[in-house]
Amino acid sequence: MSEPVVNAVRIDWEPARDANRENWDDRVALHAEAYGLQAFDDPAHLSDVVREDAAALAPFLPEGFDGLDVCHLQCHIGTDTLSFARLGARVTGVDFSAPALETAAALATRLSLDADWVETDVLDAAAAVGTEFDLVYTSIGAICWLPDLERWAAQVAGLLRPGGTFYIRDGHPVLYALDETRDEPVLRYPYFDTGEAQAWDDDSTYAGDGTVAHPRTYEWPHPLSSVVNALIGAGLRIRRLDEGRTLPWRFSPRMLPADGGFVWPDAERDLIPCTFTIVATKD
Repeated sequence: MSEPVVNAVRIDWEPARDANRENWDDRVALHAEAYGLQAFDDPAHLSDVVREDAAALAPFLPEGFDGLDVCHLQCHIGTDTLSFARLGARVTGVDFSAPALETAAALATRLSLDADWVETDVLDAAAAVGTEFDLVYTSIGAICWLPDLERWAAQVAGLLRPGGTFYIRDGHPVLYALDETRDEPVLRYPYFDTGEAQAWDDDSTYAGDGTVAHPRTYEWPHPLSSVVNALIGAGLRIRRLDEGRTLPWRFSPRMLPADGGFVWPDAERDLIPCTFTIVATKD
């Protein structure tokens, strides 16, 4: 497994998206094994991510998820999407990777769960899906892959029916600015939008021990203000903003296992945010 290499570059969205899609296509088989899909054979099993996110959403969805129309953006292999189906929602998963959606559909069939799957660039999701939802959901490691948050937020707004709710929990931009290889907290990468992508050459993935054939990916930094202002600019009303100390994956080798994921060592736990969560509504 090679050491990751990163450089700042200017690149148009389409070639960057296509490179990312090749990388995510390669991840599917690795993640289908590493995610422990056999656990879903238990009818009561939910993904750890959805278990946490459903609890955070509960104050805003007092009637629960039963009967809600839910659209999951950047759904990957569908484990979180199908967890919402188990909570009673009618679910639609959206992703740009055909192999990921094939794996998601096969899992849904195996579990006898109903779900729709739409293959599209998330920045074209509203037109591709063509319907409105009670809840639009995205979570963990998603928007760093997108260069244009205004266009992203417009898709979210277009997918929500009036009165609908949007939810995102993702890696905190302060976390993403840190050098994950150092023995102490040191800033390495941009926090603010720079107009440049971070071009990564890394044949590893966050789950499993295998390697990918297409190691080049492109990510973009987004400060928290850009996320909030993009949603406000799309006409959504921010209902809650939280920041968390626990991360579902090990961002740095120094992070320690904890309930629900990984945390920084004790002396740093109050210094570095790991996630942010936003709940917004469409009036």
